[in-house]
Amino acid sequence: MSSEVSEELTSRLGYLLKSAYRRLYEVNAAALAPHGIDSRSLAVLRVLAAKGPMSQLQGSRLLGIDRTSMVELLDALEGRDLVTRHPDPADRRRNIVDVTDEGRAMLAHADLDADAAEREFLTPLSADKIQTLKELLQALVLQDSSPNGDGGRSQHPPEKAASGEAGA
Repeated sequence: MSSEVSEELTSRLGYLLKSAYRRLYEVNAAALAPHGIDSRSLAVLRVLAAKGPMSQLQGSRLLGIDRTSMVELLDALEGRDLVTRHPDPADRRRNIVDVTDEGRAMLAHADLDADAAEREFLTPLSADKIQTLKELLQALVLQDSSPNGDGGRSQHPPEKAASGEAGA
Protein backbone atom coordinates (compact mmCIF):
# COMPACT_ATOMS: atom_id res chain seq x y z
CA MET A 1 0.00 0.00 0.00
CA SER A 2 1.39 3.37 -0.96
CA SER A 3 2.53 5.72 1.81
CA GLU A 4 0.55 8.41 -0.05
CA VAL A 5 -2.76 6.82 0.99
CA SER A 6 -4.41 8.73 3.78
CA GLU A 7 -5.29 7.35 7.18
CA GLU A 8 -8.94 8.09 6.39
CA LEU A 9 -8.75 5.26 3.84
CA THR A 10 -6.35 2.88 5.57
CA SER A 11 -8.51 2.86 8.69
CA ARG A 12 -11.53 1.68 6.66
CA LEU A 13 -12.17 -2.04 6.43
CA GLY A 14 -13.77 -1.79 2.99
CA TYR A 15 -10.73 -0.04 1.55
CA LEU A 16 -8.35 -2.55 3.13
CA LEU A 17 -10.31 -5.58 1.94
CA LYS A 18 -10.67 -4.17 -1.57
CA SER A 19 -6.97 -3.30 -1.77
CA ALA A 20 -5.90 -6.71 -0.45
CA TYR A 21 -8.28 -8.43 -2.86
CA ARG A 22 -6.94 -6.40 -5.79
CA ARG A 23 -3.34 -7.32 -4.93
CA LEU A 24 -4.18 -11.01 -4.51
CA TYR A 25 -6.17 -10.96 -7.75
CA GLU A 26 -3.19 -9.45 -9.62
CA VAL A 27 -0.75 -12.02 -8.22
CA ASN A 28 -3.15 -14.84 -9.08
CA ALA A 29 -3.79 -13.47 -12.56
CA ALA A 30 -0.07 -13.53 -13.29
CA ALA A 31 0.27 -17.07 -11.91
CA LEU A 32 -2.69 -18.40 -13.87
CA ALA A 33 -1.96 -16.61 -17.17
CA PRO A 34 0.30 -19.41 -18.48
CA HIS A 35 -2.63 -21.80 -18.04
CA GLY A 36 -4.97 -19.52 -19.98
CA ILE A 37 -7.48 -19.26 -17.13
CA ASP A 38 -8.39 -16.75 -14.46
CA SER A 39 -9.33 -17.17 -10.80
CA ARG A 40 -13.03 -17.54 -11.59
CA SER A 41 -12.40 -20.38 -14.03
CA LEU A 42 -10.08 -21.98 -11.49
CA ALA A 43 -12.84 -21.77 -8.87
CA VAL A 44 -15.29 -23.50 -11.23
CA LEU A 45 -12.80 -26.31 -11.89
CA ARG A 46 -12.09 -26.64 -8.15
CA VAL A 47 -15.77 -26.93 -7.25
CA LEU A 48 -16.51 -29.45 -9.99
CA ALA A 49 -13.47 -31.55 -9.09
CA ALA A 50 -14.37 -31.51 -5.40
CA LYS A 51 -18.16 -31.88 -5.57
CA GLY A 52 -18.58 -33.87 -8.77
CA PRO A 53 -21.06 -33.33 -11.57
CA MET A 54 -23.74 -30.73 -10.87
CA SER A 55 -26.17 -28.47 -12.64
CA GLN A 56 -25.01 -25.11 -13.92
CA LEU A 57 -27.38 -23.48 -11.42
CA GLN A 58 -25.94 -25.44 -8.49
CA GLY A 59 -22.43 -24.39 -9.52
CA SER A 60 -23.38 -20.75 -9.88
CA ARG A 61 -25.02 -20.76 -6.44
CA LEU A 62 -22.06 -22.46 -4.78
CA LEU A 63 -19.67 -19.92 -6.26
CA GLY A 64 -21.91 -16.87 -5.90
CA ILE A 65 -21.74 -16.23 -9.65
CA ASP A 66 -24.80 -15.07 -11.57
CA ARG A 67 -26.19 -17.56 -14.10
CA THR A 68 -25.20 -15.54 -17.17
CA SER A 69 -21.59 -15.27 -16.01
CA MET A 70 -21.55 -18.96 -15.16
CA VAL A 71 -22.68 -19.82 -18.69
CA GLU A 72 -19.88 -17.64 -20.13
CA LEU A 73 -17.30 -19.31 -17.87
CA LEU A 74 -18.54 -22.76 -18.79
CA ASP A 75 -18.59 -21.91 -22.51
CA ALA A 76 -14.92 -20.95 -22.32
CA LEU A 77 -13.96 -24.01 -20.26
CA GLU A 78 -15.96 -26.33 -22.51
CA GLY A 79 -14.32 -24.76 -25.57
CA ARG A 80 -10.98 -25.87 -24.17
CA ASP A 81 -12.28 -29.36 -23.28
CA LEU A 82 -11.82 -28.70 -19.56
CA VAL A 83 -15.48 -29.36 -18.73
CA THR A 84 -18.38 -31.15 -20.38
CA ARG A 85 -22.09 -30.36 -20.30
CA HIS A 86 -24.92 -32.75 -21.00
CA PRO A 87 -28.66 -32.74 -20.37
CA ASP A 88 -29.77 -33.99 -16.96
CA PRO A 89 -31.56 -37.32 -17.50
CA ALA A 90 -34.05 -36.35 -14.77
CA ASP A 91 -34.79 -32.94 -16.32
CA ARG A 92 -33.59 -32.43 -19.88
CA ARG A 93 -34.05 -28.64 -19.55
CA ARG A 94 -31.13 -28.61 -17.11
CA ASN A 95 -27.45 -29.11 -17.99
CA ILE A 96 -25.12 -31.18 -15.85
CA VAL A 97 -21.50 -30.02 -15.82
CA ASP A 98 -18.46 -32.13 -15.05
CA VAL A 99 -14.72 -31.61 -15.21
CA THR A 100 -12.85 -33.63 -17.84
CA ASP A 101 -9.59 -35.51 -17.35
CA GLU A 102 -7.88 -32.66 -19.19
CA GLY A 103 -9.56 -30.23 -16.80
CA ARG A 104 -8.32 -32.20 -13.78
CA ALA A 105 -4.78 -32.18 -15.16
CA MET A 106 -4.95 -28.42 -15.77
CA LEU A 107 -6.38 -27.92 -12.28
CA ALA A 108 -3.50 -29.82 -10.69
CA HIS A 109 -0.92 -27.56 -12.37
CA ALA A 110 -2.89 -24.33 -11.96
CA ASP A 111 -3.50 -25.08 -8.27
CA LEU A 112 0.24 -25.36 -7.66
CA ASP A 113 0.83 -21.97 -9.27
CA ALA A 114 -2.14 -20.36 -7.49
CA ASP A 115 -0.91 -21.74 -4.15
CA ALA A 116 2.55 -20.29 -4.83
CA ALA A 117 0.96 -16.93 -5.69
CA GLU A 118 -1.01 -16.99 -2.44
CA ARG A 119 2.17 -17.75 -0.47
CA GLU A 120 3.89 -14.84 -2.22
CA PHE A 121 0.98 -12.52 -1.37
CA LEU A 122 1.07 -13.60 2.29
CA THR A 123 4.86 -13.32 2.65
CA PRO A 124 4.66 -10.34 5.06
CA LEU A 125 2.68 -12.48 7.55
CA SER A 126 3.84 -15.23 9.90
CA ALA A 127 2.22 -18.67 9.70
CA ASP A 128 0.22 -17.90 12.86
CA LYS A 129 -1.05 -14.62 11.42
CA ILE A 130 -2.00 -16.32 8.15
CA GLN A 131 -4.02 -18.91 10.06
CA THR A 132 -5.69 -16.18 12.15
CA LEU A 133 -6.49 -14.14 9.04
CA LYS A 134 -8.11 -17.15 7.37
CA GLU A 135 -10.12 -17.98 10.49
CA LEU A 136 -11.35 -14.40 10.85
CA LEU A 137 -12.33 -14.16 7.19
CA GLN A 138 -14.09 -17.53 7.36
CA ALA A 139 -16.07 -16.32 10.37
CA LEU A 140 -17.21 -13.29 8.38
CA VAL A 141 -17.85 -15.08 5.09
CA LEU A 142 -19.53 -18.18 6.47
CA GLN A 143 -21.90 -16.46 8.88
CA ASP A 144 -25.55 -16.76 7.97
CA SER A 145 -27.10 -13.41 8.71
CA SER A 146 -29.12 -13.00 5.52
CA PRO A 147 -32.90 -13.12 5.55
CA ASN A 148 -33.03 -15.89 2.93
CA GLY A 149 -30.53 -18.13 4.74
CA ASP A 150 -27.88 -18.14 2.00
CA GLY A 151 -25.14 -16.32 3.89
CA GLY A 152 -25.66 -13.23 1.76
CA ARG A 153 -24.63 -14.98 -1.47
CA SER A 154 -27.73 -13.80 -3.30
CA GLN A 155 -26.57 -10.20 -3.03
CA HIS A 156 -23.50 -10.19 -5.24
CA PRO A 157 -21.19 -7.22 -5.40
CA PRO A 158 -20.82 -5.82 -8.88
CA GLU A 159 -18.81 -8.36 -10.86
CA LYS A 160 -16.66 -5.68 -12.46
CA ALA A 161 -15.45 -4.62 -9.00
CA ALA A 162 -15.10 -8.07 -7.46
CA SER A 163 -14.83 -10.40 -10.41
CA GLY A 164 -14.75 -13.73 -8.70
CA GLU A 165 -12.61 -15.45 -6.13
CA ALA A 166 -9.05 -14.33 -6.26
CA GLY A 167 -7.80 -17.31 -4.41
CA ALA A 168 -10.80 -19.59 -4.70
